[in-house]
This record gives sequence, structure tokens and C-alpha cells, in this order.
Amino acid sequence: MALTSDNVRVSVTGAVSVANTGTTAPTSASVALAAGFVDLGYVSEDGVTESRERSTNQIKAWQNAATVREVITDASLRYTFTLIETTEASLELYYGGTVDTTDGSIDINAAATGGRRSFVIDVVDGDQVIRTYIPEGEVTEVGEQVYQSGEPIGYEVTITAYDVNGVAATKFYSALDAA
Repeated sequence: MALTSDNVRVSVTGAVSVANTGTTAPTSASVALAAGFVDLGYVSEDGVTESRERSTNQIKAWQNAATVREVITDASLRYTFTLIETTEASLELYYGGTVDTTDGSIDINAAATGGRRSFVIDVVDGDQVIRTYIPEGEVTEVGEQVYQSGEPIGYEVTITAYDVNGVAATKFYSALDAA
């Protein structure tokens, strides 16, 4: 097995974008996003965390109590990040509502999620891109709002990716486009 240090990726920068479901999906890591996608701006230095969770059920044999099979009973795919730009798009995503453009207000309903949306997360290392496309995701958790001197106001959200025809998300790797 050959070791190739040039294949080691670092998450140097990137972008998180959101659109209404049904917006034209990306087809590679290098194609420009459809006009309906809105870049959500700066993400905190913690970046984006992808979490895959699974619950299983072990099936035991009566004869010797050995595990003979293990089945997945529950699975989820989530992405967590903190937006640090205060924009119409970041407020609407965090609060699950709509900003009133006449006075800049947003009504807060603690249970509002904003509904299902499409997301693209681009991780960039030089000319290499890892793109994650989530056809249907929803804000299922939000972090606390902290107003502290010298610190950015953050809008922490967790996006749960939903299964659409057997796929919760698709990853594209630009280094593999020509392979």
C-alpha cells in the first residue's frame, strides 16, 4: 500500500449554503451552486461537525448465548455548526422564522424549525473541495445565545439530514472527479 501525503486533507476554509428543497442539486464538488442557494457566511472557528449515530439490537442464540447477528434499529446523520454573521439568512435559519424586512424584526416561536431545506457544505483545502449535499435537512437543535463582551454572537444549529430515496446526503470529492 502506497502512502501519499498529498492525499491528506485539512479543512482550511469552506462554506455552508441553504436553499429551498427542490433547488437544483449539485452534481460534483466543482460545479457552481444553483442560484437558489444562499451562503450563510462566516462559521465559527470550530467549523462543522458531522455526526453519524446508530443504535443496534444484538440477536443472541439460545444455544450458547453467542451474538449471531446485530441489526441497526435507529440511525441519524447530523451536522452542527455556529454561524457568526448576523444576517437575514442566519437569523431565519436559527429562529425558524422570517425576518420582516420593513422593521428588521423576527417573531420567535420556540418550536419553529423553519421546515425542511436543502444544504451544501463545502470543505476547501487549496484547490481540493469536499462537498456534502443534503437534499432535505431541518434544524432540529439550536444552541444558547450568549452576549459577551469581545465575543461574536453565535447562532449554533444542528441540521438533521433526512432520508430521501435511501440517501440522507451525498459527498463529492474534487480530487476524485477525474479519477
